[in-house]
Amino acid sequence: MKTAAGRSITSLDRILESIGKLLIELRLRQGYKSYAAFAEAHNLPRIQYWRMEKGKANITLRSLHRVLAIHDLSMEDLFLKIKDEDLG
Repeated sequence: MKTAAGRSITSLDRILESIGKLLIELRLRQGYKSYAAFAEAHNLPRIQYWRMEKGKANITLRSLHRVLAIHDLSMEDLFLKIKDEDLG
């Protein structure tokens, strides 16, 4: 039997994975073939950015905002895209 906390963690994991997939898509659209090249070009910690793309980082709002600003994307836009992905 799953507890509410267990479901919450599973849901958070799915959100982090969705964010990661979107970040990969955005990076590739900008022409960066590797996460390392993107991180270096934008002065981001490589390992932290890799973890964000892989959905393995518990992303702070500050870090997420910084990366989204590079892509000229708002938090609202990000979560609407995730919502659309979940519905699609």
